[in-house]
Amino acid sequence: MAGALLRGGVRRFPWLCNVLLYGSLFAAGDAAQQLWRRRRRGQPPDWAQTRRVALVALAFHGNFSYVWLRALERALPGRRPPAVLGKVLCDQLLGAPVAVLAFYTGMSILQRKEDIFSDCKKKFWNTYKTGLMYWPFVQLSNFLLVPVYLRTAYTGLCGFVWASFICFSQQSGDGTAKSALMWLQREKVNADEESSEK
Repeated sequence: MAGALLRGGVRRFPWLCNVLLYGSLFAAGDAAQQLWRRRRRGQPPDWAQTRRVALVALAFHGNFSYVWLRALERALPGRRPPAVLGKVLCDQLLGAPVAVLAFYTGMSILQRKEDIFSDCKKKFWNTYKTGLMYWPFVQLSNFLLVPVYLRTAYTGLCGFVWASFICFSQQSGDGTAKSALMWLQREKVNADEESSEK
């Protein structure tokens, strides 16, 4: 019943449902990485940070994704391999840089940083290159398997994982997959040491 209600809502109000789902899932990605990272150190989550992520995701990313994915479908319609590969290529060469820049700049504005482009200057290329290891595969499956009216919601679902990474990078990483993996490895080693002490 809930699935039918959700499908009906997405078909009836596609923009609103897609943007709300995208924003909610993106913010949940930030909350998940904070809960995992901060609780291990005995710190409470920074819910103001999650609200800022939600605002950037709702105000820009969800809307951009909705309009962008529909524009790609109009420009390169269908699911034939040349159209799908063209959409993935356009998405990674044009859409991805805009999304990364908007995230770092939007977060800096909301955090009232003096230099709103500081994070972009330091982390853009690393984050963009890391995204190239993830997003082309997500968008390939999106353009091949997902109906147009659900593509933004699907991107938001996959964005949950990406949000965990990019929010970690924005707060304490350098935008590389290596920094996130090193942090995860440190967390595992610390957990192993704690369990062996007991």
